[in-house]
Amino acid sequence: MDIIFEKVVDHVDAEIKECPNCNTTVKGSFPEDMPGPLQYGNGLKAFAIHLIISQMVALNRVQKQISAMIGAVISEATLLKFVWRLYQALENWETQSIEAILQSPSIHVDETSFRVDRKNYWIHVYSSGGTTLKLLHRKRGKEAIVDLNIIPRYGGVIIHDCWASYLSYDHCGHGLCGSHLLRELTFIVDSNHYRWASNMKKLLQETCRKVAKRQEKCLTDKEYVNLQKRFRNILTRGEKELPAILPKPKGKRGKMAKSDAHNLWERLKKHEVAVLLFAKDPYVPFTNNRAERDLRMAKVKQKISGCFRRQQYAHAYCRISSYLQTMANKGVNPLVSIQLALTGEIPGVNFDRGE
Repeated sequence: MDIIFEKVVDHVDAEIKECPNCNTTVKGSFPEDMPGPLQYGNGLKAFAIHLIISQMVALNRVQKQISAMIGAVISEATLLKFVWRLYQALENWETQSIEAILQSPSIHVDETSFRVDRKNYWIHVYSSGGTTLKLLHRKRGKEAIVDLNIIPRYGGVIIHDCWASYLSYDHCGHGLCGSHLLRELTFIVDSNHYRWASNMKKLLQETCRKVAKRQEKCLTDKEYVNLQKRFRNILTRGEKELPAILPKPKGKRGKMAKSDAHNLWERLKKHEVAVLLFAKDPYVPFTNNRAERDLRMAKVKQKISGCFRRQQYAHAYCRISSYLQTMANKGVNPLVSIQLALTGEIPGVNFDRGE
């Protein structure tokens, strides 16, 4: 196996003819993908965009790499035009992805901070099946959720980390991330040695393994009722283990501070349905790791480049990286995916109910 580096140049002339009878001048037309005197091909554009977005290579290093391959230097402004053109070409794809996510039985949601023009922005991710969608917003909470307008229109189950802004929407179902709960239970067991926390951790892990082995990906009705009984029994015993909360001193404002163990115990009791939903609904996974994986490369991008100088290219990064992750889930080569988008031959968004 080998790679051959070869620059391919196509030259097109448009002839100008004058009719000898009526003296009308007629000029030949250029192909649509060659509008100017010098035009870069989609293969070169795809390679440059792949380096910038997927591989997170700095613009000046992309210039050097391309110069070594074609013997010509492409300006940074031209490289950014490649990115911006792909961003515009993916507008319809993003709309279709939103509609596909709205039709899914469950979606993973999460958010992470992102620096843009030395200000703190937030990337909100919505993932389901093979579709990944990342959207940029200035805010993190309810205002961003309303502006992005996905969760307010969604009627399925959202899997998250028990953030209050998500829980404020009661028109849809909620599934809490089991990985977050297991980490908190492990901390409480290591620091306080509470028996209830150890038993709860074992119960969740055993149920997760049992559900994973099932072809139906859920428990039977009788097994689920038994699971609820064990869950509530552990919490009842845990209440006796936890120390009593002291009454609030007279004249003191606000809520009394509680230990991490108290807060987790109350959360498990209040959101029992959301914690155990993975054992009842086959479309609800045990963890929200899918959303965290989809956001991971955005943190790597920020660590490498520091931040985006302009908001428009931060939006472009979110849309393009969403598209490339979605196509990668389908097994499509990223260079091929970019070329398809640039030529307007983007595959349709087909929702896959598998995680």
